[in-house]
Amino acid sequence: MLKNATDFDYYDPQRIYGPEDFAFFGATIMRSLVTYKASTDPTQATTLVPDMATDTGTSNADATTWSFTLRDGLSWQDGSPLKCEDIKYGVSRTFATDVINGGPTYAIRFLDIPKDDDGSSSYKGPYSAHGQDLFDQAVQCDGNTITFHLNKTVPDFNYTTTLGFGAVPNPIDHPGVDTQENYVGTDVWSDGPYQITSYSPEPDGSLILDRNPNWNRSSDDYRLAYPDRWEVDFGLDLNVIDQRITSSVGADSYAIDYGSMQPENLDGIFSDSHTATAAYAGRAFSEYDPYVRFYYINTKTFPDRDIRAAMLVALDREAIQTNSGGASIADFADGVLKPNIGPDYAATGLWETMFGEPIPASGDPDLARALIAESGHAPPKVTWSYLRSPTADANAATIKSSLEKAGFKVKLDGVDVHSCYSSAYPCFGINGEFGAAGWAADWPNASTVIPALFTGPDPYGGGYLTGGSNFSNVDDTSGIPDWTAQVEDAETTLDRADQAAKWQNLNKEAVEQAWVIPTFFNLSQTMTGTKIGGAYRWAPYSSWPYAQLYVTAD
Repeated sequence: MLKNATDFDYYDPQRIYGPEDFAFFGATIMRSLVTYKASTDPTQATTLVPDMATDTGTSNADATTWSFTLRDGLSWQDGSPLKCEDIKYGVSRTFATDVINGGPTYAIRFLDIPKDDDGSSSYKGPYSAHGQDLFDQAVQCDGNTITFHLNKTVPDFNYTTTLGFGAVPNPIDHPGVDTQENYVGTDVWSDGPYQITSYSPEPDGSLILDRNPNWNRSSDDYRLAYPDRWEVDFGLDLNVIDQRITSSVGADSYAIDYGSMQPENLDGIFSDSHTATAAYAGRAFSEYDPYVRFYYINTKTFPDRDIRAAMLVALDREAIQTNSGGASIADFADGVLKPNIGPDYAATGLWETMFGEPIPASGDPDLARALIAESGHAPPKVTWSYLRSPTADANAATIKSSLEKAGFKVKLDGVDVHSCYSSAYPCFGINGEFGAAGWAADWPNASTVIPALFTGPDPYGGGYLTGGSNFSNVDDTSGIPDWTAQVEDAETTLDRADQAAKWQNLNKEAVEQAWVIPTFFNLSQTMTGTKIGGAYRWAPYSSWPYAQLYVTAD
């Protein structure tokens, strides 16, 4: 496997947070209570199947308690049994936020553990043991059954357990194995079909995974584990990766890329934005990645819906798409929910009917001026804040030109990326008035999108990311008085079809209010060598189906 970076972000099951990382490590060294079905069908692939558990979880009537019973025969790489207490211990590490950080924190959000006055959990994790009794009440082991007690109804909690709920050898049975923030590389214990045998995190370095001799196939009917070894080569130039896999010579015929191909290397490989040419059919793929791209509009700076709508309809999305690489890089978005999220997506009609007439991808300055006139206000000054790059500079110029055609006055506030961590220009809070953002669902439910983007704290309120991702600063004064209640109702709706209908409506309401300008449903182009079998783009993580890949004979 060929990788541009010189390392993975994390190897720790409580810290991994990238979709491709979840897919790769989940197929090789880290199992979970449940996982996603291996299927080429996107709808089927977003359904759960048992992994370490015997089923996909059992909840009480109001989904405030969830239990999972473990399979027999689970083991660690040293052959010792993997116990309920190992899963419980792994989850407990999430609460040690001063040591284990950067990963999913759904355990802190959902488990029934009191909060301190500052809003943090009263349990501080296993290293301090402060509040350990509180955690022990919320997460209980009874033989092979682990039970989670929640602080609210969470109908999709079993999906939650795919993120940050992985097992780590507990210190009573395995003292010294958990090296806390240094739990990386060969220190990481495997409960899957492979184990890390070599780790060199530097340019020209590599990560080697060999077979785990103590993996018990009878306890794991999910991972096919065809290859004898996985080798990840670090620090390669992106264009070199594309060239090597496209040419597919020698060992590179067994290679896959760990990221997207570069737009400039796509000529002749795809006949359109979604379809490989005949010469590359079966090994080149262009599918949606997990992310939706959008421009947030701060509703406190721009409280008038018609003004925000004027900004939306004026934008030349076509030029921005061209600046960014053309139609191959993305389809135009119509909301913050993406088709590959599953049943929660439905077309919103944003660009066709929502504002009374179709809005061309090049923008409609005349309609924008009409909306400004309808607002009864003069077009305000707008500051577009962004991190500078050649593409971002071109997009900024397009945004300025688009909005000025409608009568806005636009100031461009471009910041060098190397300055984004300074006190003056933190990376997540350059200005907070109008800017670019993106979001991906953590699992196939809009419960991981709509509440995060449109409820909770304003991340720019203190000039830095203080919590939450409500870039548009939405609350019940932003145009829909019962908005928060609607979101909470959707989150706790037990019937999945009813819940999906509610999320579809909320997505539509958000763009009707022009809290954001949806821009793109990003695509990702990827390729394998000529001797890789079983390849497709797996919907849950928009990744390779690592657990099913194999190599073909010479």
